Amino acid sequence: MTEMRTNTKKLFIKTYGCQMNVYDSDRMSDALVPHGYETTLDINHADLVLLNTCHIREKASEKVFSELGRLKELQTERRAAGGDVMIGVAGCVAQAEGEEIARRAPVVDMVFGPQAYHKLPDMLARAEAQRHVHPTMKQAIIDTDFPEEDKFEHLPAAKKEVTIKRGLTAFLTVQEGCDKFCSFCVVPYTRGAEVSRPVSQVIAEARGLVDAGVKEITLLGQNVNAYHGLDGSGRSVTLGELAYLLADIPGLERLRYTTSHPRDMDDALMEAHRDLDILMPYLHLPVQSGSDSILKAMNRRHTAAEYMSIIERIKKARPDMALSGDFIVGFPGETDQDFEDTLRIIADVGYASAYSFKYSTRPGTPGANLGDQVAEEVKNERLWRLQELVNTQTTAFHASCVGKTLPVLIERPGRMAGQVGGRSPYLQAVHLDGSTDLIGAIHQVEIIGTSTNSLVGRLKVAQAA
Repeated sequence: MTEMRTNTKKLFIKTYGCQMNVYDSDRMSDALVPHGYETTLDINHADLVLLNTCHIREKASEKVFSELGRLKELQTERRAAGGDVMIGVAGCVAQAEGEEIARRAPVVDMVFGPQAYHKLPDMLARAEAQRHVHPTMKQAIIDTDFPEEDKFEHLPAAKKEVTIKRGLTAFLTVQEGCDKFCSFCVVPYTRGAEVSRPVSQVIAEARGLVDAGVKEITLLGQNVNAYHGLDGSGRSVTLGELAYLLADIPGLERLRYTTSHPRDMDDALMEAHRDLDILMPYLHLPVQSGSDSILKAMNRRHTAAEYMSIIERIKKARPDMALSGDFIVGFPGETDQDFEDTLRIIADVGYASAYSFKYSTRPGTPGANLGDQVAEEVKNERLWRLQELVNTQTTAFHASCVGKTLPVLIERPGRMAGQVGGRSPYLQAVHLDGSTDLIGAIHQVEIIGTSTNSLVGRLKVAQAA
């Protein structure tokens, strides 16, 4: 490893995409703390800028190159003033297009994938040394391998003061990678095969978070409910079993997880939802389409009926479960009837929220080679209709909470003076009048109204006996 620095330097990380990238960015920051770096929110003060990229959205790589163009201008200005800034590209775009990034953007010092960020201090030291020895012949340090070692074993834990500064809620990655190979998705190629962290490692990190003041943990994974980490005896533990173990940690008050695949929604996890109050009644379970022919073309390996059967079992285990989903419209070959089937499954499930997208090709995926592409104007019209239906359901779900008393974890001051805000068990934002003394605990809140994207509450005062 590199030697510890004596002078503090500033690190700026721009994070794209999912919660796992947020978690990864925090861990990269933690890895650089022993080497003299502290984070800054002002890119103009940064000595090192990292772009933690995501390959899921359309034109992801173009956005990265556009950002690198702006960073080149920043570097030029800094050098003109007698300073400098180093630049790294991390994450899934880096994993998929490492060589291309290095070729097209010579401003970049380091390019590394999601499985290599524990090597960041060493890569940084090599990049700095290269600058000093051959300043005019710099080549980007590239690491996009899938190493055999467990990166989590090489990462330092965040200091308590850093953890609590990040908030009362925290992400904790327990599973990475994907073996499903949906035909529209790049994740198996950028994150690798499904790998689960050992139980002891997860429990230790969770305890550290709670000891630092975290009240709610969200377990993360590309297919988090495919978790199969080994315990001390070498036995494979499911996500449902892991939930029971985490529920025993004193001080942990809420537990969530995302993102799940229907094929991995097993009985043990449903039983955990039935038995554990700490496991929140909110489930993000993407279906993508309601058409069996499109599901087959997507290589989802489940039917619409099988998905609905899972939903029925979930609601039986936890009747108050709020459901969220993902939908792709305009997948190659999608007919009007296929789309109507998707609308029907949305109507049948009744989602509390959902994410919806127009299909766009991802180079290197099977879907990129499919014919019968859907016209852009058809995609636009279908997306609008789908989002109208989902928005109606979300509005109805929010309205159904009015008059109920919900436990709300108060996390922060509100936007207006005299207000505080937090989250309901269903992941809804809730704001109410109250002092900042309420922050850090779960309070019973009567829901008295709704706004565009949140609930309006009133602190429930306990009645004297």
